[in-house]
Amino acid sequence: MAKHGKKYKNALAKAGDRLVALPVNDALMKVKDFSYVKFNESVDLSLNLGIDAAKGDQVVRGSVLLPHGTGRKARVIVFAKGDYAFVAEKAGADYVGAEDLIKKIEDGWMDFEYAVATPDMMGAVGKLAKLLGPRGLLPNKKVGTVTFDVGPMVLDLKKGRSFFKNDKQGIVHMSIGKISFDIVQLRDNVVAAIKSVLAVKPAAAKGRYLKKATVASTMGVGFMVSLDEFIRTA
Repeated sequence: MAKHGKKYKNALAKAGDRLVALPVNDALMKVKDFSYVKFNESVDLSLNLGIDAAKGDQVVRGSVLLPHGTGRKARVIVFAKGDYAFVAEKAGADYVGAEDLIKKIEDGWMDFEYAVATPDMMGAVGKLAKLLGPRGLLPNKKVGTVTFDVGPMVLDLKKGRSFFKNDKQGIVHMSIGKISFDIVQLRDNVVAAIKSVLAVKPAAAKGRYLKKATVASTMGVGFMVSLDEFIRTA
């Protein structure tokens, strides 16, 4: 169990009844009000889903293009050759390569957040599965990072496209901005994130799909979000 310091405990004591679900704006305002650290924390969204996470046909996986990004600069690499490499570079990829990039990663370089690959490169990129897979960095056709349309994908990742997948407890976690964002920016990102998770509801999931939503800063107190405005589609 995580141990919390005095500042967190003081914030928790002042936060009131956190079991009461609040409208999105109110919950986000509390997250900002109860942030007590001096650095620009991330604001995170956690969604408890009504799925059986042990069953493969109930995995929730997808991506969302956050309207205001995540607040951090995304470093994107692309495995591509020829014209596709040129397009990736023009779109703003931080590093583009083929066998040379594979060798660079095999040697220990991991200075990036996203990796994209053209389909013809995946045979070679596959040898990095043990290095990139556990970190969630391996290009994946299901989420669109294995594609010949490398330009649009690089642009999306730079703008703030984020990927999500439920954990073993059936919870989806994702960053939806920074504590320095204003309430409108955070709300827009929360709404986009929840709608994206709703859009990939597994057909095999039974009962209520979206069960609980919580927002919190990296070091701060979490607050429940009312699902009333989403419940008709949840």
